[in-house]
Amino acid sequence: MTQELGGFAALGLNPNVLAAVIATGYEEPSAIQLQSIPVILAGHDMIGQAQTGTGKTAAFALPILSRIDPAKKEPQALILAPTRELALQVATAFETYAKQMPGLNVIAVYGGAPMGPQLKAIRQGAQVIVATPGRLVDHLRRDEKVLSTIQHLVLDEADEMLKLGFMDDLEVIFQAMPESRQSVLFSATLPHSIRTIAEKHLRDPKHVKIETKTQTVTAIEQAHLMVHADQKVAAVCRLLEVEDFDALIAFVRTKQATLDLASALEAKGYKVAALNGDIAQNQRERVIESLKDGRLDIVVATDVAARGLDVPRITHVMNVDMPYDPESYVHRIGRTGRAGRTGRALLLVTPRERRMLQVIERVTGQKVAEVRLPDNQQVLDARIRKLTSSLAPLVADAEASHGDLLDRLIADIGCSPRALAAALLRKATNGQALTLAEVEREQPLVPSASAPRERRERDGERSGERRAPVPLAEGRVRCRTALGTRDGIAAKNLLGAILNEGGLVREAIGRIQIRESFSLVELPEDGLDRLLGKLKDTRVAGKQLKLRRYRED
Repeated sequence: MTQELGGFAALGLNPNVLAAVIATGYEEPSAIQLQSIPVILAGHDMIGQAQTGTGKTAAFALPILSRIDPAKKEPQALILAPTRELALQVATAFETYAKQMPGLNVIAVYGGAPMGPQLKAIRQGAQVIVATPGRLVDHLRRDEKVLSTIQHLVLDEADEMLKLGFMDDLEVIFQAMPESRQSVLFSATLPHSIRTIAEKHLRDPKHVKIETKTQTVTAIEQAHLMVHADQKVAAVCRLLEVEDFDALIAFVRTKQATLDLASALEAKGYKVAALNGDIAQNQRERVIESLKDGRLDIVVATDVAARGLDVPRITHVMNVDMPYDPESYVHRIGRTGRAGRTGRALLLVTPRERRMLQVIERVTGQKVAEVRLPDNQQVLDARIRKLTSSLAPLVADAEASHGDLLDRLIADIGCSPRALAAALLRKATNGQALTLAEVEREQPLVPSASAPRERRERDGERSGERRAPVPLAEGRVRCRTALGTRDGIAAKNLLGAILNEGGLVREAIGRIQIRESFSLVELPEDGLDRLLGKLKDTRVAGKQLKLRRYRED
């Protein structure tokens, strides 16, 4: 496993934390992780200067979890974040990395949620508190000893906290913690106010800085598409319908994602292969050769697996998952547009990743234009163009070579030439949808994450509005949870929780639909009551899952 993980196994992490990293599928530490983890593990205070999207959450979560004692039922680590959204994101990351640490609990503390359950979770010994400053100060007013056992403090996006006016709250929080704590500060910039905090509250801090050099990629046409995380596979499939590519490399973050996406595309008829750290060198070479000679058209890869991949026929790069940093983005899209050729790079961006897109634009010095998902008419037009292109070369001598056979078939079947041609077309296209109505039934339009609110509401996205239910597969039942997008929930969060706590295999779980105030999950009907019992105490993003059978009548 050491080879697959790159540098993670050599960083001195707690074995249980390392096991969780293996389970996530991350293959190699980012630059900020490589530099920060040893410093934090050694117990030093630290100032880390890094942009959003560089992997800084894992840079402090992994070493802090490695230093926490799950047997002690008391708060040991405090992570301060400027917004509720970031707090939920960081708490989810800690829960992911702590999956192999029995007895370790994480609580997200933020405004807009009842204070009672939050304070109760802290008093019951949640070892990791992820909080926004304002709400944490509210808790300190109720119980000034809440933070008396904190050994590790992290200020995440400190510059944003100060912009939001949390300076006074931070001072209150600092005074409530032991002076002997370890303090780590992360900030994209280091203005005077941040330096003042560091001088006052950090002890001989080590400095870690990730440089972002301006880079240009002028030969490559770049575009981005706003999508929700659980819509990525559907969005990729729709984009591939209309993109005129020769060969394409799709980048994802984890080994499991390479397998999942490659499987989905293979089911659509594409010649595709996965490339990740589990692939042996000789098999990797065969994949690259197949891409070069046209036996493969698409490779789904992680960054580390794609190193050294140089295939001239690659016309497109698709960033299905956002890279950790701008340099990785430039490196990825450089797989196309080589040797004076032009290339096209597409980037899928979730709502939480908008800031990273801005960082990429600043570092590359280029605007990454936004495009919309192709609509049903565009998909239909693309299919007909491809069919026309494939048939046009065959028409020239078709009548001379097959005219007599055509006449015989018409006579034997007793049909018109038009009916026979239509039947042959259907056979040649394997029944592919080639009318607008068929395309609409086959793949309903995936709403873009940047679509105007009015259009989403018109399409039935309005909270509380009931849509026509998608037919259930035989043997499955639909269940409901009160958690939705407003709670920071994505489909992968629900999927991971149900797989881990319910003991199911991926194939047993059907469609997951995320709404603003609730979500729907398709589960096996056989043994449902037993499964829901297993999931009774499961928490996602710090909140109870509380799955119930969904009554659609």
